[in-house]
Amino acid sequence: MLSSPPPKFGIGAPVRRREDPAFITGTGRYTDDIAPEGAFHAVVLRSQMAHAKFTIEGLDDARALPGVKLILTHADIAHLGGLPCHAAMKQSDGTRIKVPPHPVLADGVVRHVGDPIAFVVADTAIAARDAAEAIMVDYEGLDVVVDTAAALSPDAPLVWPDKGTNLAFEYHGGDEADADRVFAKADRVVSISIINQRLVSNYMEPRSAIGQYDPETTRYTLTTGTQGGHEMRHVVAKDIMKIDEKRLRVVTPDVGGGFGTKNFCYSEYPLVLIAAEKLGAPVKWTGERFDHFVIDSHGRDNVTTAEAAIDANGKILALKVDLVAAMGAYLHQFGPYIPQGGILMATGLYDIPSFFVRVRGVYTNTTATDAYRGAGRPEAAYLIERLIDKIGRETGLGQVEVRRRNFIPQEKMPYTTVSGQFYDSGEFEGHLAEALKQSDFEGFAARREAAKAKGLLRGIGLSTYVEICAFPGSEEANITVNDDGSATLFIGTQSNGQGHATAYGQVIAEYLGLDLEKVETVQGDTDRVRTGGGTGGSRSIPLGLASVDIASKVLVKQLKELAADKLESAVEDLELAEGQVRVVGTDRAVSLSELASGTADKDKLKASGKFQQDGATYPNGTHVCEIEIDPDTGVTKIVNYTIVDDFGVTVNPMLLEGQVHGGVAQSIGQALLEGTAYDESGQLLTASFLDYTMPRADDLPSFHFATRNVPSTTNMLGIKGAGEAGTIGATPAVMNAVVDALDAVRGIRHFDMPATPARLWHALNEA
Repeated sequence: MLSSPPPKFGIGAPVRRREDPAFITGTGRYTDDIAPEGAFHAVVLRSQMAHAKFTIEGLDDARALPGVKLILTHADIAHLGGLPCHAAMKQSDGTRIKVPPHPVLADGVVRHVGDPIAFVVADTAIAARDAAEAIMVDYEGLDVVVDTAAALSPDAPLVWPDKGTNLAFEYHGGDEADADRVFAKADRVVSISIINQRLVSNYMEPRSAIGQYDPETTRYTLTTGTQGGHEMRHVVAKDIMKIDEKRLRVVTPDVGGGFGTKNFCYSEYPLVLIAAEKLGAPVKWTGERFDHFVIDSHGRDNVTTAEAAIDANGKILALKVDLVAAMGAYLHQFGPYIPQGGILMATGLYDIPSFFVRVRGVYTNTTATDAYRGAGRPEAAYLIERLIDKIGRETGLGQVEVRRRNFIPQEKMPYTTVSGQFYDSGEFEGHLAEALKQSDFEGFAARREAAKAKGLLRGIGLSTYVEICAFPGSEEANITVNDDGSATLFIGTQSNGQGHATAYGQVIAEYLGLDLEKVETVQGDTDRVRTGGGTGGSRSIPLGLASVDIASKVLVKQLKELAADKLESAVEDLELAEGQVRVVGTDRAVSLSELASGTADKDKLKASGKFQQDGATYPNGTHVCEIEIDPDTGVTKIVNYTIVDDFGVTVNPMLLEGQVHGGVAQSIGQALLEGTAYDESGQLLTASFLDYTMPRADDLPSFHFATRNVPSTTNMLGIKGAGEAGTIGATPAVMNAVVDALDAVRGIRHFDMPATPARLWHALNEA
């Protein structure tokens, strides 16, 4: 029986990204491409020290330099609020986190390299940089702590001496007494301690910002790459500038990557607005890669120990986790939420009846940490998947059987985990079996022997992951049919490379019977789009597309009602196709352009949809990674990589595969290449691409990707979300493969990321 061809548009259609022609021909329009007439240019003078008291000298001389228009220090903006932390959650003792101040410009003390000290505006960026270099900063050095594990030592230097400790917060989850009871009766306890190293997101487009002020309306306009202009407007206007949000417009043009890091407000955003108002002209700041390394929020940086209580059959009875997470020098916008929320996923896909976690956030003299693609869930998946592999080795069950014995059984679905997560759907043994089949797991032993004959160490690793995303909430979608018969969607999510215009457009095009080119998506302008939750946590398609679907259905009904009068036909006899509303089975039709331009009832040309999702969704799947290590050089090559994911419903298979490939590439980067290093004085040693290794094309394999979808019952369309899943499943699969190779020849059963050639070479030779 022949399968039906894929649809041209609509859910499931493999539509090519309509955004790409502009990007690949260099006609994309990013913030730095925008050049307002008469704009001045700004640079930020940043701290050269990680912890110091300071005074500023030479300001008058710097202000007198040619082209200099304005220099702002903390004294000039003391009326502003600081950069906010919206994650002042309750701690284990019932109190809320006490958030220390995070000034827009440092007030007499700097707490990490890159802390902003002054904002310099001039005719050109070069003139501004010359003036910044002319400012003399007199530092009085203070003691520094940069190591996450050492931050709570009794003799550790204090980032905030008035607090008397580097402990930023402590959170407990689960039932400690019950976990202790189970551990006391266990046949075996297996433990693991791992480091989830600090990462820099390194999106392609460094941040940039343009500030403008209109004295007649007293309104500001901020143009910058964000992951959601409405949240940015709230933070800049309400939290920092203390003005009515209606006085601030946030415009987001094309965005070259976000990964969570562009969700947040940074000092430059209010500063360009204040400077524009003072100077009566636009002010533009464009960050360099160095700025990104030292000031944009970093990711990960956890030191974690986990223990599993095991019975005689290899079944996990209880799990204990002790996690120390570096917050950096300040509590960033959502920073404390990341380890606290992520660790609640630490039980993974396993039926674990007892659970206790302790999460401690610590201050260090480093750049603040916050959400980075996956935001706590990759760390949780890495922990449980490394631990489950170790259990398989110590019990002799192996990496497949230990997972099967501990999976949540199908008869228990839907399932509420001991940490309170509601897994509404999934068939976990199903995607594991499919991944093992497609990766030829059974044939690995022969491939290992073949590699051994060539002097190479071969390993294979699994990861059966689950993540939480598309959190409860909504995203309003508004669609308008224009006089020319085209349609425009207004929605408050924000594409930073995902292909929203394609995904949303293909659904609207299907309902309205239009070509995709006739559907425009408007995002990134708080004056044009009424509300918006932005993009993060894989929410845009599960929530946004559901609202688009609702609005499209309403609009179809209204258009048929308009056309019914013109065509003298019953509504139920009409269909929308090829830009027309027509009577089914006849040539009687009216075009959408005629309908739109000819009606006085313009409200019928507009429709709104707002899907409210009450729970989260839980994508899950299996990754199988096969690697070869050259023991003479330590170089690791990924020779096979298989992914079988459950995303509920596939909206566009091409977009989906691209998202998964990108996430896996970032995880391979973490596993094998990337790492952020500070020296003892707090200097960032990996502050450029000369020292921070990014994955390149030749570091990555060809991926074998498939889906085995079980629709979500939480989401209206059955979608589970896919934007972060690649980063969650991949890192443990790669590192489990590395450990498998090392254990087979040297008995090395533990290795921390990154598994760089030098570190592997040393480990093999020492063993």
